Amino acid sequence: MNLFVFGLGYSATHYVQTRRASYAHVAATARSAEKRAALARQKIAAFDFSPEASDQGLRETLATADHLLVSIPPGAQGDPALAHFAGAIEAAPYLRSIVYLSTIGVYGDHAGAWIDESTQPVPSSERSVWRLAAEEGWRKLARDKGIAAHVLRLAGIYGPGQNALVNLRAGTAKRIIKPGQVFNRIHVEDIARAIEAAFAFADPCADRVWNVCDDEPAPPQDVVTYAASLLGVAPPAEIAFETAELSPMARSFYSECKRCSNRAMREELGVRLACPTYREGMDQLYAAGDGR
Repeated sequence: MNLFVFGLGYSATHYVQTRRASYAHVAATARSAEKRAALARQKIAAFDFSPEASDQGLRETLATADHLLVSIPPGAQGDPALAHFAGAIEAAPYLRSIVYLSTIGVYGDHAGAWIDESTQPVPSSERSVWRLAAEEGWRKLARDKGIAAHVLRLAGIYGPGQNALVNLRAGTAKRIIKPGQVFNRIHVEDIARAIEAAFAFADPCADRVWNVCDDEPAPPQDVVTYAASLLGVAPPAEIAFETAELSPMARSFYSECKRCSNRAMREELGVRLACPTYREGMDQLYAAGDGR
């Protein structure tokens, strides 16, 4: 089987690096020449892609793909991969399944209530509105082509090099207190497991949305405190949300609160989580040397 990836970010990179042996050929887009050169050294065909330009061979390679993984974020003008390559994807003769990496942010705020895939999305930010539109664009393309589409709505992503242990050592971790605030998280390995399960899903014409998140939505300050205990350091001082210095994007995350169920992912998609809660995740990352 051959894999094509639009946008080799943190999660998609982990999937490719850990599941490379499952594919005869892997190709991906990357914007920087340095990243494309690094991919070439890993025997991954790398193509330049931006709304302004794309490599000549991209369409030819896309035509050989069995699986398509999409992790390019949409913008105000829509999803750039759909805009430029919908026709080529529709014509790809071997393509069987599309997996699109989205976000649980499309659900908006639910005041801490439990939600699942049947919950109506009420996106509260422009980014989430764009995501929801991109989800439907990819699902429609798959329906028209008669192949499977799986939208993976990801919770807050963490993993090697990108976690509270690293932030504590860098002095950037914050213990922000907003009473009642909880977030779901997902370890990057569990995202890879969900991608793998979606591509292997039995229904060849599936049109599914899956919440990819851990078992335990938890207050963000609890994660920082637990990470500090592993490192044997004092956690940062508590900061009230109202007085915290946050980027507009970070502040927007705190404007939404929900408890996201992963039952369908576990029971129907068949994903067994490596890190059911942040504690297992932090334990594994600490044992691997993160933050030390």
